[in-house]
Amino acid sequence: MKLRVLGCSGGIGGRHLRTTSLLLDNDVLIDAGTGVSDLSLTELSLLDHVFITHSHLDHITSIPFMVDTVGGMRNRPLTIHALPATIETLKNHVFNWAIWPDFTQIPTVERPFMQYEPLQVGEVVTLAGRRITALPATHTVPAVGYHLDSGAGSLVFTGDTTVNDMLWRLVNRMGNLRYLIIETAFCNREKSLAIASKHLCPSMLADELAKLERSADIFITHLKPGEIELTMQEIAECAGQYQPRMLQNNQVFEF
Repeated sequence: MKLRVLGCSGGIGGRHLRTTSLLLDNDVLIDAGTGVSDLSLTELSLLDHVFITHSHLDHITSIPFMVDTVGGMRNRPLTIHALPATIETLKNHVFNWAIWPDFTQIPTVERPFMQYEPLQVGEVVTLAGRRITALPATHTVPAVGYHLDSGAGSLVFTGDTTVNDMLWRLVNRMGNLRYLIIETAFCNREKSLAIASKHLCPSMLADELAKLERSADIFITHLKPGEIELTMQEIAECAGQYQPRMLQNNQVFEF
């Protein structure tokens, strides 16, 4: 499996700030933030699946444009995998004809450009030998993370989450874990905001990483523009023993 980072920022602005989206091989997206817009038409047309962590705009914003752009170039619908609550949000608040057309009915109900596939926490979806498992996340809306497993190695993406003991119990059972991508959205002076919005700050990250019993390369995502250097400095001070590094646009993981 090969995972390429299309976006990993908590905001936009400038060449390198794209919101969350990860490209798995050439046919699967994990989230669909603004980073998707850097793909070519050909690359967009090859996408068959989108696994959404949750319904917040920075993780779904490219789906409407993507379907509209390449739906007619494809011979099968794009499949959106998400929690039932996330799918309901998309139906009610995005693909509702008021904000954007409902592409599960275009061009016809029988042959739509897009379809939904509900999933539950703990469910495993297997695509050409690749196992994608929905992991528990704790956020302000129903949310999941994902465990990507090739058999030879695996990667965990926490999605947006806060303190999450259930996640670590599952991660600690993964014998082939190689990479952990975990969010830290706020600096320590904004800990109260991190708690209220169910994100992490560096001191909270350190407490969470102390629950990890597996060896893994750790990467930090969802840093807020304008606070990147400060937050990474605080991470080094609070959680330096775990050697976390900042996730970068266009970074590639093979496992």
